Amino acid sequence: MPSIQDVKTYLAQYGIEVWEFEELTPTSETAAKAVGCKVAEIAKSILFVVGDQPVVVVTCGDRRIKGSRLKQATGLKGKVRLPGEDEVMRYTGYAPGGVCPFLLPKSVKVLIDTCMRQFPRVYAAAGNDRSAVPISVDQLLDITGGVEAAVSESLSENAFSATFFFIL
Repeated sequence: MPSIQDVKTYLAQYGIEVWEFEELTPTSETAAKAVGCKVAEIAKSILFVVGDQPVVVVTCGDRRIKGSRLKQATGLKGKVRLPGEDEVMRYTGYAPGGVCPFLLPKSVKVLIDTCMRQFPRVYAAAGNDRSAVPISVDQLLDITGGVEAAVSESLSENAFSATFFFIL
């Protein structure tokens, strides 16, 4: 399992600094509070399993991943599911709440959601639940070897659709 020191050393070669906090940052909301930014600027890393293939998606903290878009972007078939805590550790080497897109095993595909392009920089986790990495989307793509794809929807769009449905 990579440590935060491993992530710091790895990112230092790109001139990228890792921030550490006293307070916990395992959710987009807690991370945004610690960083002092909008929830949308948090680059949350979420592990999905599509069929039997692990995929980490990095998206804005205020977005939800659409399974159909994820399958289309990866070309994978099978059920899209969120893994259990033990699977998160096994596939990524990180504990839930600290999953980051850096130093992942080569078997894990990485998708970088296009929604993050609205910000000059976003804040990703650095391998534990008390960290953040200020980084641009282009740097994320370069460092992770990830693929850019539109795989999310706004949580508020989804709520509006549900509300509209009930009004009819």
